[in-house]
Amino acid sequence: MTMTSIAGVAERPAAPISPNGTDRHLWQVSEVQALFEMPFMDLVFRAQQVHRAHFDANAIQRSTLLSIKTGGCSEDCGYCSQSARYDTGLERERLLPLDEVLDNARAAKAKGASRFCMGAAWRGPKDNDLEPVLEMVREVKKLGLQTCVTLGMLKEGQAEKLADAGLDYYNHNLDTAPEFYGQVITTHSQQDRLDTLGEVRKAGINVCSGGIVGMGESRRARAALIAQLANLPTPPESVPINNLVPIPGTPMAEAEPIDPFEFVRTIAAARITMPTSYVRLSAGRQQMSDEMQALCFLAGANSMFYGDRLLTTDNPGADRDEQLFERLGLKSI
Repeated sequence: MTMTSIAGVAERPAAPISPNGTDRHLWQVSEVQALFEMPFMDLVFRAQQVHRAHFDANAIQRSTLLSIKTGGCSEDCGYCSQSARYDTGLERERLLPLDEVLDNARAAKAKGASRFCMGAAWRGPKDNDLEPVLEMVREVKKLGLQTCVTLGMLKEGQAEKLADAGLDYYNHNLDTAPEFYGQVITTHSQQDRLDTLGEVRKAGINVCSGGIVGMGESRRARAALIAQLANLPTPPESVPINNLVPIPGTPMAEAEPIDPFEFVRTIAAARITMPTSYVRLSAGRQQMSDEMQALCFLAGANSMFYGDRLLTTDNPGADRDEQLFERLGLKSI
């Protein structure tokens, strides 16, 4: 599919042709914003209809995310505790040994996770950084888990090495709308992220890409992010929607929390525009009530990060999630 600008495709989409040759609707920002502006009940109802047309409405995919290399990142992402540019009290740590990673993977599987995600705080991996990660991918797959990594921006050929190791998913979020991106990150462009997603696609790896809301962006910016994700040449198979966790010491430490209903609207818009993607509740679940999470599931979220920690922030405990699943009649996949 030909685009005048990948970053700008959400505003003026090109011819709506999907990768398999069938007609595909490409979303203008104004259309997605109109979804946000629907009466709440109508929006959630529409999202639930779309969800049921493609998924079991009572099934939630569970992933566990482990920080395999913490802190010391050279980037200036304004939300991130791991940036070396901010004093967040986080100690820099070396890459975890393989045995420790596998112990965590076994524990995640025993608690019901079907995917194990590994994150390293790098701008992008050097080739000698990548080798031990490839071994982690191979060994985690032997445990019967899907594998995902988030390692930053990839150089040419690195995605192919990850594919050869058997990697199932690569996570690289677009974070926010193109017009708001410079207020969040200045050490690289959003196009750099899109280039990495292109390398991942070219290697045949599934894409996990979403964003963060609650960083002070406008509703239009949230709509633009959703449109941009939906209009990628192939929509991401997995779409994590993060609710900002303000970290003391970062530029966004004092960000105003997003209205809970606005967050649910974001989930619903993602579900409607990306009907076959898994939409994941990600960072910020610790601050969500059970009732808010239930509304997110009703609006089409069908994946979640599971486990006590999410990289460097707290996540609801497994016992709390099990109780929530039981109360809602949900099953894990």
